[in-house]
Amino acid sequence: MKSIVGLGNPGRKYAKTRHNVGYMVLREIARRLGVSFSDHGFSEAGRGIIETPDGGKTEVLLVKPFTYMNASGQAVSQVMDDFGVAPSDLLIIHDDMDLPFGRIRIRRRGSSGGHKGIESIVVHLGTTEFARIKVGIGRPPSGVDPVSYVLESFSRGDERTLLEAVDLASSAAIHVFSRGIEWTMGEYNGQNGQLEDGENK
Repeated sequence: MKSIVGLGNPGRKYAKTRHNVGYMVLREIARRLGVSFSDHGFSEAGRGIIETPDGGKTEVLLVKPFTYMNASGQAVSQVMDDFGVAPSDLLIIHDDMDLPFGRIRIRRRGSSGGHKGIESIVVHLGTTEFARIKVGIGRPPSGVDPVSYVLESFSRGDERTLLEAVDLASSAAIHVFSRGIEWTMGEYNGQNGQLEDGENK
């Protein structure tokens, strides 16, 4: 079983905030795959099928944790245990302040980079060996607290870039399990297939 997890905070209050980009991407993936969600422990989860170029089919579990961001690991570890998902078959989608707004980056593994949701997952799984798609939200303006910044809603002027980023990240997530992470990194990380962030070709 493969799994795609979109990180965010539950509730209407946080629905359109920068920290909820992972939820936004997951909803778009669910729409494309025709997946509906039902409650499962600390999450909503739904199963879908991703088709591969050779005509094969890969079953994927889409997961939206109900725990708040800082406790994401609790929800992720429960789903992985219940459905038999290995860390190597896990893909996490989350926001990233160190990337320019609208840009995405795919990584096979790595540290949390200070992201509290990823930190929680690393603690609960005991490993950093899982893939992730980072969606850039940009750095806060000078003098703005980063915690406040990620919990602010996107402005109307951000809508087009946000939609494009969600679309791009959704396509990348599906391609991770249809064409493989190496192909996806080459296609989506930067221009002309150049890999980023110290990854090896």
